[in-house]
Amino acid sequence: MERIPILKLSHFLLVTIQVDLNDQLVGELETNLLHMVRKTNAQGVLIDVSGVDTLDSFMGRVMIGNIGRTCKLLGAETALVGMQSAVAITLVQRGLRLRDVQTALNVEKGLELLKGKIAFE
Repeated sequence: MERIPILKLSHFLLVTIQVDLNDQLVGELETNLLHMVRKTNAQGVLIDVSGVDTLDSFMGRVMIGNIGRTCKLLGAETALVGMQSAVAITLVQRGLRLRDVQTALNVEKGLELLKGKIAFE
């Protein structure tokens, strides 16, 4: 069974998706990520989708919608980074909105974005 790694980087969590996604894997990612946000008190989550070629509506809704909203409720901002143009087109065509998720070109830009949104103590 494949797992998607979740790495802690200072006040943030980094999720790098480098496998083909299926419904079960996306569900497990959501559960594991939210557990890690609470456990580490993360203030931001970066989801690197540079390895994702396609995104169906369930995966888009869960990965972008549910994870973004739930992380926000737990006090963590979310940034989706590394999106390929085909994935962006699919999201627009399917009408998926990025209400609680920021986007950035790559991980470095995503970190800058999240650092700018979060006031550190």
